[in-house]
Amino acid sequence: MSRMRRGLVHALAWSLATGGAVTLSWWGVHTVLAGTVYDPPRALPIPSGVGPATGSDPVTSSTRTTGSPTTAPPTPPATTPPATPPATPPSHRPTRPASATSTPGGSGGTGTAPDSGGSGGTGNVKSYGTDGGRAVFDLGPSSAELVSATPESGWQMQVWKQTTWIRVTFTKGSREISVFCVWHDTAPRVEIDEQAI
Repeated sequence: MSRMRRGLVHALAWSLATGGAVTLSWWGVHTVLAGTVYDPPRALPIPSGVGPATGSDPVTSSTRTTGSPTTAPPTPPATTPPATPPATPPSHRPTRPASATSTPGGSGGTGTAPDSGGSGGTGNVKSYGTDGGRAVFDLGPSSAELVSATPESGWQMQVWKQTTWIRVTFTKGSREISVFCVWHDTAPRVEIDEQAI
């Protein structure tokens, strides 16, 4: 009987010591990891009451600051693009004119910050919202750069870049919405295309 009691005391002591060690370790790890968590990227703010552009200058955002742009490391797209992206944006699809929200130069919004591969920004930053997300371009006289692209909740995003166009595609289920920025032999223009896949 005393041998059984001694075994139970040893088992209880071992359980308490192990439980205490695990608790102390978890608390230490949790404290360290809690200090390294980053806030998720925020979408660019859109002023209330902004509708489609009707020929007048779009409303400017008061949250943007002028100054030197900040750069962030490139973030890979949410999904893997196809092995061979199209050589030129499809022109046979019906498109609708894109309405834009313009903001003054500089950098301010957050989201997926793509790498800069153009010839520098001009400060003509325009935001194009769709059901699937928002794409923001810096439109120059003869080229454009993607400033940011942020998918809506539940949507996936892909980005393709070529020397004369940029395509941002938002997909969810059987819906696909593409925002094309094209500047081959013209000033940059943006078109939005929606189709069922």
